[in-house]
Amino acid sequence: MRPLSMLWSLVVSVALAYAAIVALAVTFQSRLIYFPGIGREMAATPRAYGLDFEAVTIATEDGERLHAWWVPAEHARGTVLFFHGNAGNISHRLEYLEMFHRLRYSTLIVDYRGYGLSTGAPSETGTYRDAAAAWEYLRHGRAARPGDIVIMGESLGGAVAAWLAARERPRAVILASTFTSVPDLGAELYPFLPVRLVSRFRYDTIEAVRSIRAPILIAHSPEDDIVPYRHGRALHAAAAEPKAFLELSGGHNDGFVFMRRAWVEATGAFLERAAAGR
Repeated sequence: MRPLSMLWSLVVSVALAYAAIVALAVTFQSRLIYFPGIGREMAATPRAYGLDFEAVTIATEDGERLHAWWVPAEHARGTVLFFHGNAGNISHRLEYLEMFHRLRYSTLIVDYRGYGLSTGAPSETGTYRDAAAAWEYLRHGRAARPGDIVIMGESLGGAVAAWLAARERPRAVILASTFTSVPDLGAELYPFLPVRLVSRFRYDTIEAVRSIRAPILIAHSPEDDIVPYRHGRALHAAAAEPKAFLELSGGHNDGFVFMRRAWVEATGAFLERAAAGR
């Protein structure tokens, strides 16, 4: 075989292999985004932290049934609507429930469709519908006023929280370890793939943040090993005043707000300022 033919054959083989990799990435995109966990069982309940709670079912506009926990606080200062990240379920976020309870906030934490005991399969549109259903449940099922609701999301949940907050008027918003958008993050994680061209997911957090008209706290760690610190800084820069930034430490899966007293106190102080300005 002539050298030129051999080179051409090699180029074609590499191109076909690359095309196959791209095709697989396109086909299985959702499996790179959502990790509800095997079995989807509950690891524990809020009672593991001595918290009273009520298991509730929330119906979405397209017929799914979401599993959620309502954790009331005595003489509550407000209500937190919490959206978790892309892995696990609500039973893996008990520390947040304890933190907000100590800050005297009731909490509604909900599993997206396809997560935990919720029906259906996750999708970007679906998670937005889930967020809207959770908001409506608080408004009508718990008679919560918009000005008394704090929307918080962590990682993927931050994108969902920002989407909802851009469409409603909550008291405040907290986004922890959140990316600017899926294409932005995907292009950094998979630089060898044409992520921006083939991504079916947007989760455009930074665009939503620009539309939020409520006090917003951005929390992020410089050591985040999954969502780079610059994403948190970019979200803070895009947000309107009043806004605050809380610098965490540790990796993406161990830099949680509840882990240090100073971080909890900073979050509590932010919530007090937001409540005073409602």
